[in-house]
Amino acid sequence: MALKGKKKISGIFLRLFGYYLVLLLLFTLILGVTFMNMYSNSNIEYRSEELERVGKIAADSIREFILDNDYEGALSYLEVFNEIQSGEIWILSNPDANRPLNKRLETVKTETVNSQSEFAELLELALSGKKKTNSFFSNIHYATAISAGIPIYGRGNEVCGALIITEALTDLDEIKSTGVNMIFLSATGAMIVAVAVSVLFASQITRPLMKVRGVTKALQNGDYTAKTGLVTNDELGEMAKSIDMLADRLYQNQKEADNIEQMRQDFFANVSHELRTPIAVVRAYTESMVDGVVTDPEKVEQYNKRILAECKSMERLVGDLLTLSKMQNPDFKIDAEPVNLVHIFEEIVRSALAISAERGIQIAMHRESNVYMIMGDYDRLRQMFIVILDNAIKFSNPGKTIHLNLRSEKRKVICSIKDEGIGISEEELPNIFEKFYKSKLRQNAKGTGLGLPIAKQIALKHGGTIDVKSKVGKGTEFIFTFDEIFEEDL
Repeated sequence: MALKGKKKISGIFLRLFGYYLVLLLLFTLILGVTFMNMYSNSNIEYRSEELERVGKIAADSIREFILDNDYEGALSYLEVFNEIQSGEIWILSNPDANRPLNKRLETVKTETVNSQSEFAELLELALSGKKKTNSFFSNIHYATAISAGIPIYGRGNEVCGALIITEALTDLDEIKSTGVNMIFLSATGAMIVAVAVSVLFASQITRPLMKVRGVTKALQNGDYTAKTGLVTNDELGEMAKSIDMLADRLYQNQKEADNIEQMRQDFFANVSHELRTPIAVVRAYTESMVDGVVTDPEKVEQYNKRILAECKSMERLVGDLLTLSKMQNPDFKIDAEPVNLVHIFEEIVRSALAISAERGIQIAMHRESNVYMIMGDYDRLRQMFIVILDNAIKFSNPGKTIHLNLRSEKRKVICSIKDEGIGISEEELPNIFEKFYKSKLRQNAKGTGLGLPIAKQIALKHGGTIDVKSKVGKGTEFIFTFDEIFEEDL
């Protein structure tokens, strides 16, 4: 069991630590090896050019002695040259020349040179009049060596022999050996630095990751108020921001879930309340007649009518509840077909004319065209507009006018029903689409409080919107907006 307060090292931290460590070590080794190779190659290149230049000078000097037939002078020159120069010079005759080099000047046998591959090519090229330089590891010197093959020209500018000059680069090998030791020392130092840097970098990455991990665990345990609090301009910052946004969304979802639960409880309470009164009335009247308390035929008929009215009221309430429940179901789809809103408005006006005329209220319809087409369910749209028009008649005083407007704007159909009635107060306006919400006005005494919620759901199911403008004493206007369709869309 881990001791209390002992911090557990993160697996990600160890992984990142290892990555940084290996990366820095590899960088140090690659840089050191690359530097050593560059130094070695440039040094060999420079020394090769210098060796070729010296060999050319020697070959030209020997040519002068050959042209003067001064072979003793040539041998003396070679002896002095070998003492001055660090390189070793071989002179070989060209057996294929018309006037080959005097055998007295040969310092090594051709067979000996040809037996060693690193010299054979130089000799062959030099005897053909070409210069070349090679670098190789010499088993004789146990060090890196460079050799240059230089043609020696005699009379008539003929290649009469070849000069091969060799120099052992023991100092270069010592430098390389020292460099290798420095690389290992640097790697050791780099490892120490890498540990410190890796710890720093890994902790900078793992620290926010640990915060994110803590927040995700808190969210998993239902604490939706947890936040990372990280603000960085990188992928970790974006991830932390996304998690914080997720926490906010989960918090909001939790609040909505709580609200839905509260609404569910309120819904059952409201339904119980709405049904309790008519059931109590029906029961009381029925018991009065069953117990023989009421026997007068006129009274009995009155009681029966009241029972029937209460039953109709409950039937209407249950029907509205079923309709609203169906509309609020996300899986419910309307039977959409092309519908002309003008036809619906004309029909609801005809249906409402009798009651509006009885109350002394006029209905006026305004439109710029005879066709306003949308995709929708004719019966549901008719039901929605009837709810609004009935309310407009109910809350209007005699002598007033209800205006029905239809117009088209930017491929949208905008229709409204505006009355000149008593209006809705600012306090009540936000609540009118709530289930079972009813104002205390006498006009609402017989309402179920479900008409407007149903109307709103019908509008939403048609992809439309419903807005309300109202002013107390001035009237109320319900505005609907739907996507318009045209002949080319069908």
